[in-house]
Amino acid sequence: MSASSASPAPSAFELLREQYAQRLPTSLEELAGPTTGTVDLPLHVVWSGRRSYGLSQPRSRMGLYRTVLAEGQRQDLIAFLNRDLLVAQWPVLRTLISRPLRDAWENRFPELPAIKAATAT
Repeated sequence: MSASSASPAPSAFELLREQYAQRLPTSLEELAGPTTGTVDLPLHVVWSGRRSYGLSQPRSRMGLYRTVLAEGQRQDLIAFLNRDLLVAQWPVLRTLISRPLRDAWENRFPELPAIKAATAT
């Protein structure tokens, strides 16, 4: 194969977005995590720092969602995230996560950016 016929290598952004996309649930309805109480994340999701998050405190809840979105595997997303809380927090949460992660979620679930647009007006 000659160099001219080889396709360009994917960018780091594209590689990261694809890694995140592979972990996503099939639908937002799969996200059946808790809406109240305290969530203690396992070491494979958060290996240093804070592991316990109170869902009644907005900053704590946002920290939990940022961590699980960035570090969790598919089963962690399903177990620790709640569809309604994710949708409600998305307008702010989307600004706190990496662009490849945000793009993976918004490409798979077009209702997320629609919610952002609706709340911005």
